[in-house]
Amino acid sequence: MNILISGIHGFVGSNLTKALHTQHTLFGLDIVSPDKEGIKKTSSWADLENGNLPEVDTIIHLAGKAHDTKSRSEVQVYFNINTGLTKKIFDYFLQSTATKFIFFSSVKAVADSVKGKILTEDVVPEPLGPYGESKIMAEKYLQENRPSEDSGKSVYILRPCMIHGPGNKGNLNLLYKVVSKGIPWLLGAFENRRSFTSVDNLSYVIERLVTGEVPSGIYNMADDEALSTNELIEVICHSLEKKARIWNISKEMMNELARFGGMLHLPLNPERLRKLTENYVVSNEKIKKALGIEKMPVSAKDGLERTVRSFQ
Repeated sequence: MNILISGIHGFVGSNLTKALHTQHTLFGLDIVSPDKEGIKKTSSWADLENGNLPEVDTIIHLAGKAHDTKSRSEVQVYFNINTGLTKKIFDYFLQSTATKFIFFSSVKAVADSVKGKILTEDVVPEPLGPYGESKIMAEKYLQENRPSEDSGKSVYILRPCMIHGPGNKGNLNLLYKVVSKGIPWLLGAFENRRSFTSVDNLSYVIERLVTGEVPSGIYNMADDEALSTNELIEVICHSLEKKARIWNISKEMMNELARFGGMLHLPLNPERLRKLTENYVVSNEKIKKALGIEKMPVSAKDGLERTVRSFQ
């Protein structure tokens, strides 16, 4: 297959390149265009405007403005990139000979916090903040302008939860740095569970979407198992050959400390404590059913161990 990947030089794009380039001919679309192993050619967004992109079978749209956890980005930037660029490349897809379009949205497009036990594709979207809002606006544009069933074109909207793998630069790295320094985890009393997405499982799903006959639709993307933060710390310590230092300070005391932290503008405040200890479990049953599989090829712990080893 000939595949065009926007955001080819990012974290996910780089990992997809490694996974796909031996079986497919890959083209890039990005704001920079240095030579990259496995990529035949990287085009610019100006080339998209001018219609100077190569003919491909599939377009994978990764490019976007990532979630800024420190809230320093201007709101309009999210909509210019996450919504605006998606509209441009999707309009190009509709007029092109490509038959498949894969858009990387996010679970944050529908829920900043999970209401109930597990997040499914049926949830009514309630994004919080410009990142999620700009992603759901892009999703709506694709839904409103999707091609007819007899057009021969398929459209996939993927909603991954936290993606991790070699080259990852998110919150998982920060937790790794804290644990590797021997700093104890003070929130051991909170048995929260969270879903993750191994880039290996993600690459597997993309390969199946590209080469198989999968119905168009919206699909969550997650590993099979959800892990607690305590389990995650144990995975990190196992890779470091260190003993996990998890302290079970009472929830009441930690809530009180967070309350005082909020009053004194300290790093630990009620909102941060909530984010660190809340559950965020995502269902992947719909994508597995569409692919005809019972489980993802890589377990959550195995995928996380590979990511953690890459930090070393």
